[in-house]
Amino acid sequence: MSAFREWIDAAPAPRLGLWQALASPYTAEICATLGFDWMLFDGEHAPNTAQTLLGQLQAVAPYPVHAIARPPAGDAVNIKQYLDIGFGTLLIPMVESADQAAAIVAASRFPPRGIRGVASSTSRASRFGAETSYLGTAHERTGIIVQIESAAALAAVDEIAAVEGVDGLFIGPADLAASLGHLGNPLHETVQAAIDQAFAAIHAAGKPAGIFALDPEDAAARAAQGFGFISVGTDIGLLANGGRRLLQTCRG
Repeated sequence: MSAFREWIDAAPAPRLGLWQALASPYTAEICATLGFDWMLFDGEHAPNTAQTLLGQLQAVAPYPVHAIARPPAGDAVNIKQYLDIGFGTLLIPMVESADQAAAIVAASRFPPRGIRGVASSTSRASRFGAETSYLGTAHERTGIIVQIESAAALAAVDEIAAVEGVDGLFIGPADLAASLGHLGNPLHETVQAAIDQAFAAIHAAGKPAGIFALDPEDAAARAAQGFGFISVGTDIGLLANGGRRLLQTCRG
């Protein structure tokens, strides 16, 4: 079992997370002081590179927060780079089949368990070679979460959840809504039914389910439903919403 699974299973309540899209070590460190259980560093939609992600990872290292990264895609090169700089858990977008999920797991494992390239003496993950046990134990600390966010993924969710090495499945309501013909309307009853369908399959597989909550009320409902990890906001949202409230208050 991966460190991510152990971390999820040890929690008496859902783990609450905050999305990071500002691509700044300074704002990441501020957010790390707030008490969220996990932070997601986004390489898919945010203007991040391996170097900007490294800076943010270093900035939050002193704080008790689980750092998760989302590569732009689930290819072996991205996975290798993100793991080498020190992320222990990855959230892979747009996974639509068990074969794709299995390939992602293989890309996160050193041979003979997978195909991950070996650069242990120059990777931050191994403390630049100082952690001599890293090559033999990396698979135990590497968590792989796959995103269910399309009609194709929904149709294959049972098979995806059954893949060994997939440690959790995360539902993306926005993309799922778009794929189901309801762009911009994740609250549509068809989308909500699809989320419930996906959750049931993930739960039946005995794996933790995650979701991007639409608002605090939705977060509470998903927690009651049994989701194990829930994103409850973004760094951009905190800044934008806080600024609007301040301005409105000052203008009376």
